[in-house]
Amino acid sequence: MEAVKMKFYTLDEMKDKYIGETGTIKREAFEYELRMELIGEMIKKARIERHLTQGELGKLIGVQKAQISKLENNANSATIDSLIRVFKALQAEVSFSVRLEDKILELA
Repeated sequence: MEAVKMKFYTLDEMKDKYIGETGTIKREAFEYELRMELIGEMIKKARIERHLTQGELGKLIGVQKAQISKLENNANSATIDSLIRVFKALQAEVSFSVRLEDKILELA
């Protein structure tokens, strides 16, 4: 019996095939959604680590519990200002980076 050779694909190859290549509108939208989902997860993890409820975190930054829930589940509509306020209330350091064609700029 002849052994079957399996072809392996990288994650990037799979994303290229099923979502679109890097630089396409569909791929950029996917990557953006993924980053926003990860930010929401970071907020939730930091909040839980600080032993805060969504309501307590909301009070610290002057918003309703529902706003925190929305951020944790889908940070797409969040402004940079609101994200910074949330992470500051969680006593978490935030840094941003901007990628230019030939270098990365960091803002901490």
